[in-house]
Amino acid sequence: MWASSTSNREWNDPEANKLPEKVEELEQKDELPKDTQRRRIVVVGLGMVGISFIEKLMKFDVKRREYDVMVIGEEPHLAYNRVGLTSFFQHREVENLYLNPASWYASMPEGSLNYHLNTLVTSIDTERKCVETSKGDVVPYDILVLATGSDAVLPRHTPGHDAKGVFVYRTIEDLEKLIQFSATKKSTVGAVVGGGLLGLEAAKAMMDLEEFEKVKLIERNRWVLSRQLDGDAGNMVLEQVRALGLDVLLSKRVGRINVDDGNNVTGVTFEDGESMDCTCICFAIGIRARDELARKSGIKCADRGGGIIVNPDLSTTAPDVYAIGECASWNNQTFGLIAPGVEMADVLAFNLTQAKSHSARQFKSPDLSTKLKLLGVEVASFGDFFADRDGPKDLPKQRPSKKEDAADMKMKSLTDGPPPSPVKALTYKDPFQQIYKKYLFTTDGKYLLGGMMIGDTKDYVKLVPMVKNKKQLAVPPSELILGASKGEDDGDDLEDDTQICSCHNVLKGDVTKAVRDGTCKSIGDVKSCTKAGTGCGGCMPLVQTIFNKTMASMGQEVKNHLCPHFDYSRADLFNIIFVKKLQTFKEIMAQCGKDPESLGCEACKPAIGSITASLYNKHILDNDTRGLQDTNDRFLANIQRNGTFSVVPRVAAGEITADKLIIIGTVAKKYGLYCKITGGQRIDMFGAKKHDLPAIWQMLVDGGMESGHAYAKSLRTVKSCVGTTWCRFGIGDSVGMAVRLEERYKSIRGPHKFKGGVSGCVRECAEAQNKDFGLIASEKGFNIFVGGNGGAKPRHSELLAKDVPPDDVVTILDRYLSFYIRTADKLQRTARWVENLPGGIKYLREVVLEDKLGICAELEQQMQDLVGSYFCEWTEVLKSPERLKLFSQFGNTDDQQDSIDKVEDRNQHRPAFWPQNSVTEDFRGKQWSSLTWQPLAKSEQFADTATGSSLAVKRGDTQLAIFKVKGKYYATQQMCPHKRAFVLSDGLIGDDAATDKLWVSCPLHKRNYELKGSEAGNCGNDESVNIATFPVEAREDGMVYLKLPPVDELDGVLGTEKWKVRKEETEAKPGSGEFAKVDGRLKLGLKGRKSGGESHLPNGLGEKAKAEKILQGGENPFEW
Repeated sequence: MWASSTSNREWNDPEANKLPEKVEELEQKDELPKDTQRRRIVVVGLGMVGISFIEKLMKFDVKRREYDVMVIGEEPHLAYNRVGLTSFFQHREVENLYLNPASWYASMPEGSLNYHLNTLVTSIDTERKCVETSKGDVVPYDILVLATGSDAVLPRHTPGHDAKGVFVYRTIEDLEKLIQFSATKKSTVGAVVGGGLLGLEAAKAMMDLEEFEKVKLIERNRWVLSRQLDGDAGNMVLEQVRALGLDVLLSKRVGRINVDDGNNVTGVTFEDGESMDCTCICFAIGIRARDELARKSGIKCADRGGGIIVNPDLSTTAPDVYAIGECASWNNQTFGLIAPGVEMADVLAFNLTQAKSHSARQFKSPDLSTKLKLLGVEVASFGDFFADRDGPKDLPKQRPSKKEDAADMKMKSLTDGPPPSPVKALTYKDPFQQIYKKYLFTTDGKYLLGGMMIGDTKDYVKLVPMVKNKKQLAVPPSELILGASKGEDDGDDLEDDTQICSCHNVLKGDVTKAVRDGTCKSIGDVKSCTKAGTGCGGCMPLVQTIFNKTMASMGQEVKNHLCPHFDYSRADLFNIIFVKKLQTFKEIMAQCGKDPESLGCEACKPAIGSITASLYNKHILDNDTRGLQDTNDRFLANIQRNGTFSVVPRVAAGEITADKLIIIGTVAKKYGLYCKITGGQRIDMFGAKKHDLPAIWQMLVDGGMESGHAYAKSLRTVKSCVGTTWCRFGIGDSVGMAVRLEERYKSIRGPHKFKGGVSGCVRECAEAQNKDFGLIASEKGFNIFVGGNGGAKPRHSELLAKDVPPDDVVTILDRYLSFYIRTADKLQRTARWVENLPGGIKYLREVVLEDKLGICAELEQQMQDLVGSYFCEWTEVLKSPERLKLFSQFGNTDDQQDSIDKVEDRNQHRPAFWPQNSVTEDFRGKQWSSLTWQPLAKSEQFADTATGSSLAVKRGDTQLAIFKVKGKYYATQQMCPHKRAFVLSDGLIGDDAATDKLWVSCPLHKRNYELKGSEAGNCGNDESVNIATFPVEAREDGMVYLKLPPVDELDGVLGTEKWKVRKEETEAKPGSGEFAKVDGRLKLGLKGRKSGGESHLPNGLGEKAKAEKILQGGENPFEW
């Protein structure tokens, strides 16, 4: 079966994520050690530190198999992300917080990892080396690891502490109880006691519940975060959290919890006698190491502050018993942060597995620096941040200026008083921007000791290593603050050994190496490979910057904003439009654009047109969408170099009847169209004039055909071999599947065109493995390949799913294509998209097959909605008189003009080649003899749309273009001088509010010509060419007037006949040209060669004569 479950692996050891696959690979290769003498490790506690130890141990031990692990967890859940506990209030799904799914535990080598949940260890017998559980089980161990964590402190000396409505904030069970209780106390007051990190988190969670009318925070100190911040910084945070709606009471101690007769909380009375009403109280006043199990088992614990006393190797006073995490007391300290616990787990796992061949590691003084975002406020403290208040803990060793004996120092203290503080503080406070910084230095200013930051924490990651490494400063202390607010996080001045993620001890060099060696191609890859940014997330801005700069140094493009009008990528914009249900360009620009009134440009308009088509599938020639379309979409046909168009009806899977071939041949014959079979197994007819397009479509649609969408960034074709329909080797109905897929996905627009293929066997005649999606029939169904393409950078596709039953193919492709449409960048083929996905094809499998993101049902519905909205765009034009008017060559006459000669080539006509050089004549600076107003169009021919509208007109032999933009008119010549193509009226209009520029972009090669101001007529991206512009105005008589020179003078400068590309000018003479030598070799009497159209039969009629005879009925061709 192709579907499977998925999990949240955000906090895991990165290599542990791959353990299931690694174990499977070792089993397949029969490389797992067998019959080894394995020791049993019992881990008490399945929390974040416990699972971190297990992951690291399993990673080290998978090829050794020296240990079997038994973990006993008190809670009924597998290890979950306690740091992200607050998010539980949004999703209410415990599994969303799991660090590993149950399948991860089960995937370990047989017997190597077992767990017991909802089980409390009640005693340890260190002599018999076993533990006993509350269920009466006795579990022996060789090594015991205590990771029992900590409990939230509940003040049991406070009257009312056991009332209904009193909670702590520590476990899933605590949160579930709080959620259930709050639902019964709507529109009452909830209270949080404790203004530290946990208290602010709890207050935010209670506010997010939206059950309480008011949430109040009670703090006994004079400011919040008193353990991390001084009074000035704490009060600045206080001001900001109060502005967010949190009511904070300072210098208040709870003396009693008031209750009613049913022991329900009714309020609190403070020690100062004041009282406050509330129905719910959540205590977040700290944690206490869970050392009771160790204490009663005779393992030595700290008397003050609690905790199991550990040595530098994390061993306890009992043999083969270790303690890690919040339950451990190292140097009379316990740690409530995850980072020290993870470091302990790493040290212990390393020593148990690697110390035989490597020096054992020791746990050293951990870095307690923190950088967090609490209630939207950036807060950081680092190093010895209270060195000015409590005295420095550890000063850098410095050479004394002179030797002083004890007597001298005593005498000096008597005469001069106590010695000055060895610490000096440098403080910056900006109450307007809510920024506070205090950095602490040695008195000589040479060493940074620590500090704190509020609001602007960008320099945190630079300052932490300065403190840890006790590195002498190279700049004056003032520069650390004065330069701190410049720009974003910048990794340029960081050494490779600088720690940029303290949660997982990731160095800058870890990130740059992973990017440079090709392991990581996206920020998602970086997070997955290095784990940077997957802890508290505070380092992500710097990680992103380092990634971007490293990619840029390798010549890789990082910035992917749609264009200068939007600060969003195509994927971001798609999601905004989807979520906000924006439908028109005007709405999108107003909600998402830099300038709400902007016209956009030739880059963003087609992308937005594609996004809205992918979401709503309205007709692209509607007034509010036509101005977004490039010329191909604007006329539902592909513009060619002579201004004519090609027409491609749909031929699903390349399967076509003789009747349809007759219709296509008749159309081509009637309109003199050049015909060619495409690589996608359909017929392309070239040379159709704009005004003939509706008549051509009429014949095709009347004959049962429809638009092939060859002009659109959409599904083109699904190529097929004949499969079991005819082929003796076929094992799958490739034609039948291809027809069904093309019929399903026809007209679906995406970021770029996409193609499919279906082969009936492994001989792969349909070349399915170089398509955006391809199927190859197997004995059990179809193997589905994705992300391939030909083109300038060919890419072989990759296997997405194997042996998929035919019934499931559509489901998988629906998800795949919908995910591509949602997330790809502008004009990004699926090949590049798959390459750039975080995790590549593996990640795509997880999303599409395993529903990793939980969006598969939504992706399927999105595709079903699009499929259900299908209509033939050609047919809808034929039904609409207003749309038919768009297909005239000129708006003021039925005349037609050709601008390029035709040349006969291989019995068909093609346009003459383009001239090699552009026209560099100064049209813009032309001085006309006189100018008079001439009415050339009607005002009603122009639509008032947010994207602008345009019209081509003819005067004499000159073609002109008129544009209406934001109620104003502009006029230019119709010819683009670059290739002498008369197409400017079909170009997209763009603007730039910052420079007050307005331009039209030539639809052929995107030369952008200014329409207004002193630069009108200039080309913004090709200085060698320019165009003439003319005054224009609309009058009350309903006409649009252009101020033009006399007809003869205008034609002499801009006339179509003057600039028409003639074959004598660009075509090679007979016997010359690029194929002259090749043609010479082919004419040297080679057997069986003939000129095009001739018959091999001695008296054969040849192509033209035979066709004419059939059409004239000379052979009764239709008598069958």
